[in-house]
Amino acid sequence: MPLHLRLVLLLALLSCTVAAQKYSNEFLSIGVGARAQGMGTAVTATQNDVYAAAWNPAGLAAIEAERGLEIGAMHAEWFGGVGNYDFIGITLPLSTGNQRLGFSLIRFGIDQIPNTLSLYEADGTINFDNVTEFSAADYAFLGSYARAFFKSKGILRVGGNVKVIHRSIGSFASSWGFGLDLGAQYQRSDWTFALLARDVTTTFNAWSISFSEEDRAVLELTGNEVTPQSVEITNPTIMLGVARRFSLAERIGLTTEVNLIATTDGKRNTLVSADPVSLDPAFGLEADYGDFVFLRAGVSQLQRIQDFGGTEALQSRPALGLGLKVGQLNVDYAYTDLGDNEGRSTYSHVVSLRLGIRPNGQNP
Repeated sequence: MPLHLRLVLLLALLSCTVAAQKYSNEFLSIGVGARAQGMGTAVTATQNDVYAAAWNPAGLAAIEAERGLEIGAMHAEWFGGVGNYDFIGITLPLSTGNQRLGFSLIRFGIDQIPNTLSLYEADGTINFDNVTEFSAADYAFLGSYARAFFKSKGILRVGGNVKVIHRSIGSFASSWGFGLDLGAQYQRSDWTFALLARDVTTTFNAWSISFSEEDRAVLELTGNEVTPQSVEITNPTIMLGVARRFSLAERIGLTTEVNLIATTDGKRNTLVSADPVSLDPAFGLEADYGDFVFLRAGVSQLQRIQDFGGTEALQSRPALGLGLKVGQLNVDYAYTDLGDNEGRSTYSHVVSLRLGIRPNGQNP
């Protein structure tokens, strides 16, 4: 990429991150875990492991106390390896029973971004030695609590997240934010119904901008205004989920799930687009054999794309996944294509691990 375009990219990154609010903290909507990605992110009702903290904290309560400690880790490379998305989490039962705590850390970062603000010397000559690199990274720490209530006709699970968000763009800008998520799952026979209210209290990110005098001079010459402080607001998102479990044979099962995501930050390019609420569906399937091998497929992010000729087409994000369980270790893989309206494809690979550690004396 030419150096002058890299400078434009840097300025655009700063401008969009600080000023725009429609897709605020959108890195948390990408989602963690290869199981979820392989099912097209339609897992609000059926994600019942350590990764549930990011999808629906109520799902943590589905982990029996006898299963003890559970640890999860994920690495994914998005947009052809440009962005790195990582997760590490842990959940443990409370002694009072039917209750769990969870702690998770999420990072989405773009590293080795060229900083060309000091490319030119005072006399107008170009000095490539002045080009340095920086990272733009988003972090989220989740503290989760979940509890299960056993009713006569089903199981009600409720949970919540307290999250702390830190975002940084090199040494130029950083922010801190705080938010709250609330979720519920109701399981009756083979059906599960779910509700998640993300950023239910509205999440605020307070930004602080710091440039050197030399950098400010370059920004002013290129017509960019720098404000020392800014506040970014994340509006609530409501997610509804319905899942059904089928027994196809003695050791073969099938789980299907449909999610409906309602954003409240204005009109988006979704299947149902309106202001201020837009609706985006997601669909997922998971077939399992003997609780040992899992095959997954899903589709999400349905969008109407119009080409230069005025022809409209429906675009989606498909996904495939594979899972393997060996004892207390689960290994999951997902393959998803972000794609675009010009026929290019950007494939991403997601790998995640999940390990259960039972208390002494507990058998698998």
